[in-house]
Amino acid sequence: MVCHSVAMAIVHRADITPPKLDLIGWWLATQDWFTEDGPVEREAAFRLDDPAGEVGIETFIVRSGAFTFHVPVTYRSEPLADGLLVGELEHSVLGHRWVYDGPSDPVYVATTSAAIANGGHEVDMFFEDGTQLPRPDWYASATGSGAGSGEVVGALAVARSVPAPVPPGVATLDVTWGGLASPMTVAWLS
Repeated sequence: MVCHSVAMAIVHRADITPPKLDLIGWWLATQDWFTEDGPVEREAAFRLDDPAGEVGIETFIVRSGAFTFHVPVTYRSEPLADGLLVGELEHSVLGHRWVYDGPSDPVYVATTSAAIANGGHEVDMFFEDGTQLPRPDWYASATGSGAGSGEVVGALAVARSVPAPVPPGVATLDVTWGGLASPMTVAWLS
């Protein structure tokens, strides 16, 4: 039995068309902050938990040649008014999904801000039957630094190209993964 008080992501054994990295690569090519220097390859990824369980939140750290980018996305079963659409995909278990740029989705902003303010972290992943998914080598650890009171103070700032210049003294979301010498800040409250 899975304890539902623990933040977790349910992973379905499913076919996804187009593959997530293809969708992200196509979208990145249209962004003015992206520098293409070769194919888009995943360095790392992690998930956060929507407390309402409605929106999938996944963050990718991708590389294009010498450049590294932070690409948070959300997955929704319905279109999001005013969201920046990355694209659409078909999930063989969940059906049609709209994929949005995380910073344009209020659920991503609220969840990430809360993780930063409360010292939250990435979620554990489980299959539908409650079996914990073995942690892949590319799965990142993400940890919020905490914001003293634990309350969200300030607006969420999201780094796109990483490493990024981070203002001193702000509460941060820091990420580590295999092969990374020290934690990398990907978002902060300003």
